[in-house]
Amino acid sequence: MILIALVISLTTSSFVDEPDVKSVVIHTLRANILKEAAWALQQKPVTVTAEFCPRSAGGKHDFYSEGDYWWPDPNHRDGPYIQKDGLTNPDNFTAHRKAMIRFSRIIGALASAYQLTHDAKYVKQAMAHLDAWFVNQETLMNPNLQYAQAIEGVATGRGIGIIDTIQLMEVVQGIEVMKDAAAMNKTDLETIRLWFATYVKWLTTHKYGLDEMNAKNNHGTCWVMQVACFAKFTRDKATMDFCRQRYKEVLLHSQMAADGSFPLELKRTKPYSYSIFNLDAMTTICQILSTPEDNLFNYTTADGRSIKKGIEFLYPYLKDKNIWPYAKDVMHWESWPAAQPALVFGATAFGNREWLKTWQNLNHNPTDDEVIRNLPVRHPLIWLN
Repeated sequence: MILIALVISLTTSSFVDEPDVKSVVIHTLRANILKEAAWALQQKPVTVTAEFCPRSAGGKHDFYSEGDYWWPDPNHRDGPYIQKDGLTNPDNFTAHRKAMIRFSRIIGALASAYQLTHDAKYVKQAMAHLDAWFVNQETLMNPNLQYAQAIEGVATGRGIGIIDTIQLMEVVQGIEVMKDAAAMNKTDLETIRLWFATYVKWLTTHKYGLDEMNAKNNHGTCWVMQVACFAKFTRDKATMDFCRQRYKEVLLHSQMAADGSFPLELKRTKPYSYSIFNLDAMTTICQILSTPEDNLFNYTTADGRSIKKGIEFLYPYLKDKNIWPYAKDVMHWESWPAAQPALVFGATAFGNREWLKTWQNLNHNPTDDEVIRNLPVRHPLIWLN
């Protein structure tokens, strides 16, 4: 009866507080969480060592992916690939990316189910996967992305490939939810923290990491988002402070227009999904880094740019994409939007029941690989602590 009354209250009041948002999320997702966790309990670990691409310049422990929009040149079959922006080459090597997305979904599902039930079986299963990716010397992934988004005949890897590890954010957040469980191996937990500390160092010192940090569009946003997430996990306050400053002084200033839109995303061949993706990433940064003393949700630049303005700009088109006034995406237009995390985090921060209601009514089980890949948060419950 309490949950029924809560849902009714969402249609009669303008604002909801944070505990109510979490209750609504549980009510909305509980069945999905338990179903996905039942699937996750049956899955065996699959890491980057399971498949190797002969085009990779790395070894079997190195993550490898290829630039999405790069294709063989029809006029020079043996020459360097050429770019077709927005059009994904279906023959690219994607096994490592898919394995990492699968890993993220497994840990997110298990952690969500553990948060609901406190059943140790979910932690034990998560530990098997965490051990395979970060601890076991035979199957672990090296803590760098030196060979991500390579281009045949052009580059063995690029900074732009760093965006692939946004999938590890829900792995880290899942660990945070389960870390105090008796079934959590504390020795392995410290080994995992060391893995991420090593990765953060690579992200903040290697040329590819610096290239991505300085990217002007969603890639720069996603660098801040994942570095902030991993730095928080490794208790790296200095890097968290740097990310907080970069959000305030760089991301909002260089990417958001006065009306809350993202002009650099609107110029792309997939302006709708890129705008959504960038908003989700910025909102997730605020969720990760906000403190009572420094709440990024409430931060506004001198000329009025803020995450609230960004959500307010895009919200009407999340509610009804048929009124989108810009060009349609060249691919996957029909699959967007899903249940975007910006709406949940925004509803939590600002008490906006319309955003939360719209989130409830959107698709919580997307099947399009492009949408799944570009949802930085697929398990919002584990982030609402």
